[in-house]
Amino acid sequence: MSPLRWLAERDEDAVELMDDPDADLDALERTYVRFAQVNAVVSNVGAVYRRWVRPALSPTVTRRVLDVGTGGADLPRALLHRAHADGLRLEVTAVDPDPRALDWALRQPPQPGLVLRRVTSTELALAGERFDVVLSNHVLHHLDGASLGALLADSERLARDGGVAVHADIERSRLGYAGFALGTLPFEPNLLKGSYIRPDGLTSIRRSHTARELAGVLPPGWSVRRGFPSRLEVVWGADA
Repeated sequence: MSPLRWLAERDEDAVELMDDPDADLDALERTYVRFAQVNAVVSNVGAVYRRWVRPALSPTVTRRVLDVGTGGADLPRALLHRAHADGLRLEVTAVDPDPRALDWALRQPPQPGLVLRRVTSTELALAGERFDVVLSNHVLHHLDGASLGALLADSERLARDGGVAVHADIERSRLGYAGFALGTLPFEPNLLKGSYIRPDGLTSIRRSHTARELAGVLPPGWSVRRGFPSRLEVVWGADA
């Protein structure tokens, strides 16, 4: 590909190392360990909590949040910590069909309000489950067109009346790619050593969408918002 065309198109054929069924389990688990530190920066968890989760919460009634494709469940733990600090009641159901992720997450210290389940969003929707907020983080770039459509349809069913669905992901750009490459380079021989964080992060950016690409395939009722840093939020509900 010409340097001028680099990252101009989504690389759907790029495969992340941790998605390999034969991925090294030690490296995979070191990746789960580091997700909390890395996502605190690249996923802007504080903004997700303030913009989408906190407005739905109450000090007297427990609200339910669903995290789809939770991986090591670092996002739910961060949300629960913030809600507890604010004196608000929250239960987060964190789901992932990958048994390796759920096995690791279940071996971590329990946290009040965290429910871990190996199940898909479609299975939850068919079971009639409902949530105040439906979330995912860094899931969309893993999906093909049919899987993306299914997730959005599931989300509409899972978000109870007045609820909201927000699927956040990386925005593909040369600036974002360069920023992640340079920002993680000093930590490759220490903090990130033996994990898939850096190579898979760069692959994720190559696989991710632009705002225009997502806007062109979203069904009615969904919108795309830009966030910081190099973030996209696909939103459905009262604020979409």
